[in-house]
Amino acid sequence: QVQLVESGGGLVQAGDSLRLSCEASGRTLGYRMTWFRQAPGKEREFVATINLGGDTTEYADFVKGRFTISRDNGKTTSYLQMNSLKPEDTALYYCAVTRRGTYLSQPSIYDYWGQGTRVTVSS
Repeated sequence: QVQLVESGGGLVQAGDSLRLSCEASGRTLGYRMTWFRQAPGKEREFVATINLGGDTTEYADFVKGRFTISRDNGKTTSYLQMNSLKPEDTALYYCAVTRRGTYLSQPSIYDYWGQGTRVTVSS
């Protein structure tokens, strides 16, 4: 079992920054960590992922150059630094983990999920 707890969301203005955190506990060995988001009335979508070693990352096109995913040396906490936020970034942001290495943008491959942290960006 792995428990995931996200934090760092909030209400900001367009152009502001936020840093989200996802802290994992339990049997955390071997998992890659990924961020998804879900806006009201929309499907959950992939945002960014980072491998176990923290040296390989992938991003959705709509966040490239604005968001940065990272992982602490202990490998149990992931961060999502979000800069130049836009109103369309408003969503509930989830952290998820998987041991898979393919189809990383598909929510169905993820084994554990957090409860989410809400990000609201006003114009």
